[in-house]
Amino acid sequence: MHRHLGFNREHHQRFGRHGMGGHMRRHMGGRGRFGRFFDHGDLKLVILRMIADQPRHGYELIKAVEEQAGGAYSPSPGVVYPTLTWLEEMGFVTAADAAGGRKLYTITAEGEAHLRANEGQTAGIFARMAEAAAASTAFSPQILRARENLRTALRLKTTGGALTKEQIESICDALDAAAAAVERA
Repeated sequence: MHRHLGFNREHHQRFGRHGMGGHMRRHMGGRGRFGRFFDHGDLKLVILRMIADQPRHGYELIKAVEEQAGGAYSPSPGVVYPTLTWLEEMGFVTAADAAGGRKLYTITAEGEAHLRANEGQTAGIFARMAEAAAASTAFSPQILRARENLRTALRLKTTGGALTKEQIESICDALDAAAAAVERA
């Protein structure tokens, strides 16, 4: 078994099952990287505030939330798009068709009033996100981009059909080499 793909008890004890140390979880109110980052309703306020700052597409909102949280949290499309639908149904945003079949979301007067009514809570959420970003120095935009490139390449390769034994060995060797290089960095 390759050293980097095996269970590492010391790493597990230090960073937990999902890679984030207790220090970071404490700063985020007990939520780890793969745990619940926002309390109920928080993401709705975050997205609404970001749309108030600038009309955006769903994909732009996903990236903006991830960037604002310093990579400590990245919402899935399965969370963001239903949230946008809810905001639209509540009358807080409108959606206009844009190029490429995408929707551009813009805040309404009702949405602005909702933000004003929840200003303290919204400010607290963004402060928590900023704290998570400050504590998450390992998640620079460059590292996030490179990680996503690797994730995409691996997903495309492994879902494109059956891999040969040689392809599997080559991919494992490349991943092991990358892990070793990251450890030495």
